[in-house]
Amino acid sequence: MNGRQKSPRVLVVLLIVGMIVGTAIGEAVAIVLPDGVVKEFFLRSVSASIGPATVDLVAFSFTLGLAIKVNLMAVLGIVLATYLFRWY
Repeated sequence: MNGRQKSPRVLVVLLIVGMIVGTAIGEAVAIVLPDGVVKEFFLRSVSASIGPATVDLVAFSFTLGLAIKVNLMAVLGIVLATYLFRWY
Protein backbone atom coordinates (compact mmCIF):
# COMPACT_ATOMS: atom_id res chain seq x y z
CA MET A 1 0.00 0.00 0.00
CA ASN A 2 1.27 3.45 -0.79
CA GLY A 3 0.16 5.08 2.47
CA ARG A 4 -2.25 7.41 0.71
CA GLN A 5 -5.82 7.54 2.01
CA LYS A 6 -8.35 6.38 -0.58
CA SER A 7 -11.49 8.45 -0.91
CA PRO A 8 -14.85 6.66 -0.64
CA ARG A 9 -16.24 9.18 -3.15
CA VAL A 10 -13.79 7.94 -5.77
CA LEU A 11 -14.92 4.36 -5.11
CA VAL A 12 -18.60 5.29 -5.52
CA VAL A 13 -17.88 7.16 -8.76
CA LEU A 14 -15.83 4.25 -10.10
CA LEU A 15 -18.57 1.77 -9.22
CA ILE A 16 -21.24 3.85 -10.94
CA VAL A 17 -19.07 4.37 -14.02
CA GLY A 18 -18.21 0.66 -14.07
CA MET A 19 -21.87 -0.26 -13.89
CA ILE A 20 -22.85 2.16 -16.66
CA VAL A 21 -20.02 1.13 -18.98
CA GLY A 22 -20.63 -2.57 -18.31
CA THR A 23 -24.35 -2.25 -19.02
CA ALA A 24 -23.66 -0.33 -22.24
CA ILE A 25 -21.19 -2.99 -23.40
CA GLY A 26 -23.67 -5.75 -22.54
CA GLU A 27 -26.42 -4.05 -24.53
CA ALA A 28 -24.08 -3.48 -27.48
CA VAL A 29 -22.95 -7.11 -27.48
CA ALA A 30 -26.57 -8.25 -27.31
CA ILE A 31 -27.43 -6.14 -30.37
CA VAL A 32 -24.60 -7.69 -32.39
CA LEU A 33 -25.30 -11.31 -31.41
CA PRO A 34 -27.82 -13.41 -33.31
CA ASP A 35 -30.95 -14.69 -31.54
CA GLY A 36 -30.22 -17.59 -29.23
CA VAL A 37 -29.09 -18.62 -25.78
CA VAL A 38 -26.00 -16.39 -25.72
CA LYS A 39 -28.04 -13.31 -26.60
CA GLU A 40 -30.58 -14.16 -23.87
CA PHE A 41 -27.68 -14.53 -21.43
CA PHE A 42 -26.43 -11.01 -22.19
CA LEU A 43 -29.94 -9.49 -22.19
CA ARG A 44 -31.04 -11.04 -18.89
CA SER A 45 -31.02 -8.44 -16.15
CA VAL A 46 -32.34 -7.68 -12.69
CA SER A 47 -34.13 -4.41 -12.05
CA ALA A 48 -34.81 -2.59 -8.80
CA SER A 49 -36.66 0.68 -8.46
CA ILE A 50 -37.77 3.21 -5.89
CA GLY A 51 -40.70 5.48 -6.53
CA PRO A 52 -42.09 7.26 -8.34
CA ALA A 53 -42.92 9.81 -5.69
CA THR A 54 -44.82 12.92 -6.73
CA VAL A 55 -44.33 16.21 -4.94
CA ASP A 56 -47.25 18.53 -5.68
CA LEU A 57 -46.71 22.18 -4.82
CA VAL A 58 -49.20 24.87 -5.66
CA ALA A 59 -47.17 26.41 -8.48
CA PHE A 60 -45.66 23.19 -9.87
CA SER A 61 -45.22 19.49 -9.24
CA PHE A 62 -42.43 17.04 -9.94
CA THR A 63 -41.88 13.30 -9.78
CA LEU A 64 -38.82 11.58 -8.33
CA GLY A 65 -37.75 8.00 -8.84
CA LEU A 66 -34.72 5.76 -9.22
CA ALA A 67 -34.33 2.53 -11.16
CA ILE A 68 -31.25 0.30 -11.42
CA LYS A 69 -30.86 -2.35 -14.11
CA VAL A 70 -28.00 -4.79 -13.57
CA ASN A 71 -26.82 -7.41 -16.05
CA LEU A 72 -23.76 -9.66 -16.23
CA MET A 73 -21.59 -7.07 -17.94
CA ALA A 74 -22.54 -4.48 -15.30
CA VAL A 75 -21.29 -6.86 -12.61
CA LEU A 76 -18.05 -7.35 -14.56
CA GLY A 77 -17.75 -3.56 -14.85
CA ILE A 78 -18.13 -3.24 -11.07
CA VAL A 79 -15.46 -5.90 -10.51
CA LEU A 80 -13.11 -4.08 -12.91
CA ALA A 81 -13.81 -0.76 -11.17
CA THR A 82 -12.97 -2.19 -7.74
CA TYR A 83 -9.78 -3.67 -9.20
CA LEU A 84 -8.84 -0.25 -10.60
CA PHE A 85 -9.66 1.37 -7.25
CA ARG A 86 -7.24 -0.99 -5.57
CA TRP A 87 -4.40 0.44 -7.69
CA TYR A 88 -5.58 4.06 -7.45
